[in-house]
Amino acid sequence: MGASFSVTTLASFRERLSWSLYGFANTSFSMNILTLFFAAWVVSDLHQTNFSVALAGAIASVMVLVSIPIFGALSDVTQRRKPWIVGFTLLACVATVLIAIIGQTQLPVIGEGTANPGVAAAIPFWPLIGVLTAFTIANYAHQASQPFYNAMMGELAPPERRGRLSGMGEAFAYSGAIIGVLLCVPFFTGTFPGLGALAPHLISTLRSIFPLTSPGGRVSTFFPTVVIFFLFSLPLFLFCRDHNATRVKKRIPWKDSFREVAQTFAEARKYPGVARFVFTSFLYQDAMGTILGNMALYAIMAMGFKKGSEATLLIVLTMPAVLGSYLIGKVVDRIGAKRTLTLVLLSWVVLLTALILTPSVMVFWIIGAMIGFIYGGVWTAERPMLLSLVPDREAGRFFSLMVLSGRAAALVGPVIFSVTVDHLRVPIGANLAYRAGVFTVMLGMLGALLLLRGVPDTSARAATS
Repeated sequence: MGASFSVTTLASFRERLSWSLYGFANTSFSMNILTLFFAAWVVSDLHQTNFSVALAGAIASVMVLVSIPIFGALSDVTQRRKPWIVGFTLLACVATVLIAIIGQTQLPVIGEGTANPGVAAAIPFWPLIGVLTAFTIANYAHQASQPFYNAMMGELAPPERRGRLSGMGEAFAYSGAIIGVLLCVPFFTGTFPGLGALAPHLISTLRSIFPLTSPGGRVSTFFPTVVIFFLFSLPLFLFCRDHNATRVKKRIPWKDSFREVAQTFAEARKYPGVARFVFTSFLYQDAMGTILGNMALYAIMAMGFKKGSEATLLIVLTMPAVLGSYLIGKVVDRIGAKRTLTLVLLSWVVLLTALILTPSVMVFWIIGAMIGFIYGGVWTAERPMLLSLVPDREAGRFFSLMVLSGRAAALVGPVIFSVTVDHLRVPIGANLAYRAGVFTVMLGMLGALLLLRGVPDTSARAATS
């Protein structure tokens, strides 16, 4: 499809690098706050229910479902992406600092890595509600920045170079996941993965430099994560710009924006393959989010890993994603986004099947590394794929639809997995129950692969034109 305007030249390297570094910042936040430390702090250290964290995440997802299409429509009216990214990033930072403050001043400082690792204490109700509310806001703001960040890529590179830029962004993103964990673990346990315990004077110096880290434990990782998130977001704040922003001052048509939300769903049918691709995205995002959230539990319950190995496991499995994202980006530019995404989804189906069948820890590590290698390939191919199906000027609205798809998947996938495991755990044991849970994930990925076959391959024409 043609665009209302056509990007024919690359943006400056500084601007492209700044855009990519935001992926580094964003994924370090996602890994530390949304995946590793917050849920474990609430459930393991404060002895609260899994449901309390799941409910906070569900509320954040519902907030995204309601608001992001509206924000995306407004963004497309003005062609401004950057102000939304900056605003949501700062909101996530402030909310996460509030978690750290309340967690260290109003709640007991207990759990692994603190001076009271095995102590159980009464948890005051309102401070707990406070941290869960702050987590909901931080989670929402993090998710809300994504469609604007993705849509900004359309202004930084012509179609034939978007795969490479997307791959570079994903490579930085997974580097951020690894480095973010590595930099925060010392504040958690006083150790550095691979090196062991750090010298007491070094830990004391680090904790004196960074506020809200002195007690150790998971609660001390929140502020350092904010520092990483903010610092690596600064290049985008300073050096990226909206190349096609509307210069004429005019009243934003709020009511029209609400109508455009409905129109976006209707217009998805106007652009061949978009509606099908959004549903395809729902299925593979459902599968990927579920497997990421449960990989550590699978390793413990099905493969016999020791508890407490989550951080090391996720670091090791994320490392191949850095190289994989970059290389798959080059493949996108060579053979097109759809063919690349088809190969990646097929690889997912094969590897998840192998994961279910293998009894060997060594084979598990190999399969896990291969999953890590292709993990970022989905996002690397997805952005150019969508941009090949819709006009650049309307990208914000359709990336918002993709976020809606992902948020709906975040509600559905974990529920199906947990119900499967909980239902089968007693009659067949944890080992087989968790393998059955992964089987449901594999079925979702297979469905995505089959649906993708019906999406037009416009990206291949763009790649060869």
